[in-house]
Amino acid sequence: MPSLLVEGLSYRRQADGGDAGAAFGLEVDHFVLEPAQSLGVVGPSGCGKSTLIDLFAMLRRPQAARRFEIQGEDVMALWQRGGAAACTRLRARAIGVVLQTGGLLPSLPVWDNVLLSQRLLGRPDEDWAAQLLDALGLAGLRHRLPGQLSIGQRQRVAIARALAHRPALVFADEPTASVGVEHAPQALQLLQRLTHESGAALMVVSHDLPLLRDHGIGLARCTLDGSTMRLESPQ
Repeated sequence: MPSLLVEGLSYRRQADGGDAGAAFGLEVDHFVLEPAQSLGVVGPSGCGKSTLIDLFAMLRRPQAARRFEIQGEDVMALWQRGGAAACTRLRARAIGVVLQTGGLLPSLPVWDNVLLSQRLLGRPDEDWAAQLLDALGLAGLRHRLPGQLSIGQRQRVAIARALAHRPALVFADEPTASVGVEHAPQALQLLQRLTHESGAALMVVSHDLPLLRDHGIGLARCTLDGSTMRLESPQ
């Protein structure tokens, strides 16, 4: 069973004045992510790649989709029956997201940030969380607040937090952008290894095409047709 299956998805945002509210469309004809698969999504800056993550992570509702399934769950049916609340429950259980900015809670130390998803789900697994911190070189930083960390360290904590509840799907939005050129290959390799070992499917949105290729990650390209972004089938 695919971790993510999308067919015939369309999303439209209408213009509401000003450049920030310009009309925008996004279309996905066919996209599949299998368990333990890694896939990169590349495209021009500003084409809508982060919006794509929002749609796949159920943070935005598409206008239509012939099929939109996460671990066999019909996402469009969830939107229709239970709305955002039903999608939030599935997202909390099945999805991990690594944001460009890290997105850590500033008042919580590293350890509590990483454990947050486990605690919300009532599925404590501190051994796995400790393994993640150790693998990411963060074992000695568990008591520090995010404001006491470097940008690269915060990004690695975000990776640990995204994986802590063993999600079936991990979406990473430019996960190496903040770690520096010299550390980007190691960070991506760790993200690949940890998701693969946990059986999670990984979708990496990145502008760094050579880095993805060097790590043997398959590619799906975003193209712009006027104000509409189309996600091509993976190569």
